[in-house]
Amino acid sequence: MQSAPTANTSLKSLFPFVVFLVLFLGTGIALTLQGVEFAFYQLPASIAIIPAIFVALYIGKEPLEEKIGQFIRGAGHENIVTMCIIYLLAGAFASVAKATGSVDASVQLGLALFPDFLLLPGLFIVAAFIATAMGTSMGTIAAIAPIALGFVESADVSPALIAGVIISGAIFGDNLSIISDTTIAATRSQGAQMKDKFKTNFKFAVPAAIICLVMFTVLGDSITYQSTTDIQFVGLIPYLLILALALMGVNVFVVLTVGIISAAIIGAITQSYGLFTWISDINKGFANMQDIFILSLFIGGLSALVKHQGGLSALTHKIENITRRVSKGNDKKAAGIGIGMLAFFTNFFTANNTVSIIVTGDTAKELATDAQLSPAQSASLLDIYACISQGLIPYGAQALLLGTTMGISPVDVVMYSFYPMVLFVVVLLMFKRATK
Repeated sequence: MQSAPTANTSLKSLFPFVVFLVLFLGTGIALTLQGVEFAFYQLPASIAIIPAIFVALYIGKEPLEEKIGQFIRGAGHENIVTMCIIYLLAGAFASVAKATGSVDASVQLGLALFPDFLLLPGLFIVAAFIATAMGTSMGTIAAIAPIALGFVESADVSPALIAGVIISGAIFGDNLSIISDTTIAATRSQGAQMKDKFKTNFKFAVPAAIICLVMFTVLGDSITYQSTTDIQFVGLIPYLLILALALMGVNVFVVLTVGIISAAIIGAITQSYGLFTWISDINKGFANMQDIFILSLFIGGLSALVKHQGGLSALTHKIENITRRVSKGNDKKAAGIGIGMLAFFTNFFTANNTVSIIVTGDTAKELATDAQLSPAQSASLLDIYACISQGLIPYGAQALLLGTTMGISPVDVVMYSFYPMVLFVVVLLMFKRATK
């Protein structure tokens, strides 16, 4: 059991994240109420987080040089750098695919395949399928967001709703995939077998997905678009390659790089797409990702400071104590909620579901042992609640990437992120029966 004699003091180190959220969300909400257009763009998140970083540096007790070193090491964490490279490759692929006609070809095929009222559930299934195969919600969003933007331009549909469908499908697949880093982290931390965790997760994920499919079918009933039979099938090749490589389990970096190169080759064959135009489009794609690239680095550094100052340990200790008091007689449901809240709130302050699982894994295992929950059940809860939180925070990588690609606020994205919301309710209602 964790020891945290300075828990109340350490909780103060979470204050920088409060500063960030108040500045970013508070400014956006206030400007929205005043009728300002693009309210959440007036104070970019990459700027709103800077005062929070200064607060974290001030709170820390170590010498300034050491605190700056902690920040830099957090910004350079493997998971943060991985996300940033995905941002760049996703931006480049979206730019090149758009310029060479691959996006248009994919959109026209999608519009031809799906009836009007099935466009949204169809997009959810595609996103869920790719995310399950790739094991990454970020890679999935990077691959299909450009196509989704084409749907917005071709059909009478809200970009926020389309973004919500994509993030819903991506979170479903990431949470359920056996090759996802969140799944691997959850099973290892709890000592669970992958197949057992999958079976437990399946009981919650599939009912939530079915409910979402019904919701998206109803919401998509009024969508109208003009499909065409004049589809440039050669433009589909980059996306077919991406899908094939994803199903083969190829690294997401390789998948996106192949997409960028293949789209350029198709463009060179069909429309004299030149080398320097290709380079220019790649550069434009990189530039489009500048804000979320910077924000991700800053969030990584800020999270490292907060963790080092004891904020995350104090948070998990606090939730553990509350759970133990509430779970009279080691009630499984109370312990399950405690494990879920550990992952949910830790992810809220780190914006990284894999990191949140690693941070809370030991405490979750203790709670599960006391309440006689199986390793598969605790691993499933960790993974589920971390992914729920990740799908609902506007400063998470998924919402930021979708917002940038679709040209909308990340807050709009999470407002339509229905799958994490539904999954949250499903787990609360079904957990006790599922653990009998």
